Amino acid sequence: MITYNKTDRSFHLSNGKISYILYIMKNGHAGHRYFGRAVRNRGDYSHMTEMVPRPLTAFPIEGDALFSPEQQRQEYPCAGAADFRMPAFSIRQKNGSAISDFRYADHRIFSGKPKLSGLPASYCEEESEAETLELHLHDAVTDMDLFLLYTIFRDHACVARSARFENHGEPVFLDAAMSMSVDFYDSDYELMQFSGAWSRERHVITSPLRAGMQSVGSVRGHSSHNHNPFIILKRPHTTESTGECFGFQFVYSGNFLSSAEVDAFGVTRIRQGIHPQGFCWHLGTGESFQTPESLLFCSGDGLNGLSQEIHTLLRTRMVRGCWRDRERPILMNSWEATTFDFDEEKILSFARIAKDCGIELFVLDDGWFGKRNNDRAGLGDWQPNLEKLPHGIAGLAKSITEMGMAFGLWFEPEMVNKDSDLYRAHPDWILQTPERAASHGRSQYVLDFSRPEVVDCIYEQMEKVLSEADISYVKWDMNRSMTEVYSAALPPERQGEVFHRYILGVYDLYERLIRKFPHILFESCSSGGGRFDAGMLYYAPQCWASDTTDAHERVLVQYGTSYGYPIVSTGAHTAAVPNWLTNRRTPLHTRTNVAYFGAFGYELNLCWLPEEEIEQIKAQIAFYKQHRRLFQFGTFYRLQSPFDTNEAVWMAVSEDRRQAVCGVYKTLNRPLSPFRKVQLAGLDESLCYRITGGDNEYHAYGDELMHFGLLISDCSAGERMEGQRVSSDFDSQLIFLEAETEVQ
Repeated sequence: MITYNKTDRSFHLSNGKISYILYIMKNGHAGHRYFGRAVRNRGDYSHMTEMVPRPLTAFPIEGDALFSPEQQRQEYPCAGAADFRMPAFSIRQKNGSAISDFRYADHRIFSGKPKLSGLPASYCEEESEAETLELHLHDAVTDMDLFLLYTIFRDHACVARSARFENHGEPVFLDAAMSMSVDFYDSDYELMQFSGAWSRERHVITSPLRAGMQSVGSVRGHSSHNHNPFIILKRPHTTESTGECFGFQFVYSGNFLSSAEVDAFGVTRIRQGIHPQGFCWHLGTGESFQTPESLLFCSGDGLNGLSQEIHTLLRTRMVRGCWRDRERPILMNSWEATTFDFDEEKILSFARIAKDCGIELFVLDDGWFGKRNNDRAGLGDWQPNLEKLPHGIAGLAKSITEMGMAFGLWFEPEMVNKDSDLYRAHPDWILQTPERAASHGRSQYVLDFSRPEVVDCIYEQMEKVLSEADISYVKWDMNRSMTEVYSAALPPERQGEVFHRYILGVYDLYERLIRKFPHILFESCSSGGGRFDAGMLYYAPQCWASDTTDAHERVLVQYGTSYGYPIVSTGAHTAAVPNWLTNRRTPLHTRTNVAYFGAFGYELNLCWLPEEEIEQIKAQIAFYKQHRRLFQFGTFYRLQSPFDTNEAVWMAVSEDRRQAVCGVYKTLNRPLSPFRKVQLAGLDESLCYRITGGDNEYHAYGDELMHFGLLISDCSAGERMEGQRVSSDFDSQLIFLEAETEVQ
């Protein structure tokens, strides 16, 4: 999959789906030629590189007034040496200079994909699945080596990139180290970002590229609710089903930067990596620094094609462990039902009803530990509160499992309250700057996970709880961003390392717990979707997508999330009304029809529901169990965007294309509404499908459903005939398609 041509010193990475071509430039640096749909392998690609004289240009080679890095497309550009665009890295040396000159030394091509020490990354199960190019560059002045890693997968339209610095000279400061940089030939693109805030994460924002810099990022210490470390570059004419587009997925859970820079000649530079703000890594003699991984995807089949490539790789070669390919259990989470106000009998009575409804996993959320009766105390003290739970977590878990359900538990291991035994014993264990006030959020403080002893303490507490009880699931929360980021354990010259070392500490704790308890299903959470990123999926196969459980808002969140993340990784629950956040009332069937498309569960007090709704929930759960694999692992298609219209439509199709389920979600009802249909996708043109569950039940062939469309018209009260279902605001239809054995 990787060939090297000595004639023009070029490397061609191709798997029949995509091609990525780079080469060694005249100055010895790494240059870029092409990234896109597959092109044939040939002996010479030098014609892809143009050099023409231009005024006000700097030339690094004496006597050569043609070659200039400013006019060349590059792979990992350095700072300050004849390229005036933003660099991929910056190394501050003893004399104050940040000029580097990393030139080609050698390379090696090998089967498989190396692990990145201490970091999440995509992987192979067999070496034949991928090939890797390790490009070795050397700076003679600083005596530093730079290794650029490129892995191309046999079965995925993806190239994985990262960089590693090794210092053999005097100590330096690494002030910036992107994971990747790539220069596209032109700027006729639109940039899609997935931004918002707490409770409205990953909304779709599309902007045309323009001259200058456009970027999204986070300096909050986590990938954040505000911006996601995933962006898309697409042609203006690209749709969900046609056209060229590229996806850039950063496999990291801390501060990040994704940027697009358009220069004076229309070249677009995409960079992705750890955000330089707050980052400064002291690289001593003999030390190395490995950047996180960036995944570069390409599709010629529109945005759905791009998402499906991303979904497949993340689901099968990022998620690990026994839960990777398993259907996820239907859970009941206690939080919105009880908050902190519960005791053992209250939980057990709640659990009995859940079991009767068909729930498979009961999760006890916040409030079970220390002196935790509100959000002002107890974090850091991970021992059961025996006043609430006289038989402890082990006793409660035993009672739940004897009912026939699995048991899960909530933790927020990275945080501490001042009103806790842990803080009273170790007040220096929080992130805080000397002689400065320490900000609080949600009455809690951030533990300094850059310190191994802090991680060890939390691990020992969690390990004890998980070892003593029959626990099958852990919800891992993280409810505030980082401020006053300073570690009492590090010297002044290493304070710029705290943000990154913190995330490495989080990853270390996850890894140790996963190895000790490989059977546990971890779900990551950061006050909802504040750390929903590919890095987290390496440790936790699913993530709570957002703290908003309002069905209408969840359509927007889940629609945006689907561009970059597998459906099975998206935690989604049916909650009570009026919704605690929006005060909105949406029908029970709509709340569930939205939540079905994800890791499904409920978050409401069953004890308060009328019998009619309990029976509806029983039927919903029975239906989901029957079609769970289709919802969680089916090929997902976005058909109509809620950001553009009054209605969202999406669907999932089984691998054999004999089954499909389509969700239709309306915002506001309209009098005398027009007839409506939507063109489906992914079906078998030759099969006849029986269509049930919507307002129109009939038979149709796959070609008709994809070219003419599926009928989704409904009736408002003024339009209906006797026996017809009445639609309303926030109504929905769940339409099921199944291929008939006999042609209708």
